[in-house]
Amino acid sequence: MDKEEIAELIDAKHSELIHWLEQQQNDAWTQGPEGKWTQGQQALHLLQSIVPLNNALSLPKFLIRYKFGKANRPVRDYDTIVNRYEERLKDAKGKTFKGSQNMKVPEINEKQYILNRLQTESKKLKYKTKKISDKNLDKLILPHPLMGKMPIREIIMWTAHHVEHHTEILKTKY
Repeated sequence: MDKEEIAELIDAKHSELIHWLEQQQNDAWTQGPEGKWTQGQQALHLLQSIVPLNNALSLPKFLIRYKFGKANRPVRDYDTIVNRYEERLKDAKGKTFKGSQNMKVPEINEKQYILNRLQTESKKLKYKTKKISDKNLDKLILPHPLMGKMPIREIIMWTAHHVEHHTEILKTKY
């Protein structure tokens, strides 16, 4: 996938999620299926996963290379990343990354703030994806809590799938 396609995918997946959440009843924001996250927690989790990526992409590229290294393999395609993520999720057996463990339930008065932040961070990621060079997208790597180190192109594609994954959960279970 080229960076324009990835940027549009990021935009489309976030727009679909935000639109769906805006259409839901307010009580669903704070109540979810038994033992599952609420809509608010799902949205907060996605926000907590995109902010560190945007922060990392704001770092000087030499610092990313120094801190995390560079890719030693070709970039995987979108479907391969999705399949690897789904396999790793099964292996994780419901464990979540540190930032989303014991997450509070966002209050209803926080809904618009969280959705606005998610939209802003999505637009930032779309912009950064278009601006970064293809060489840096493919050679620089960042750590992922479940998938290990990934080239930036892959982690951005994963982010699009991650939003889609949570949107599908919301649409089928809420």
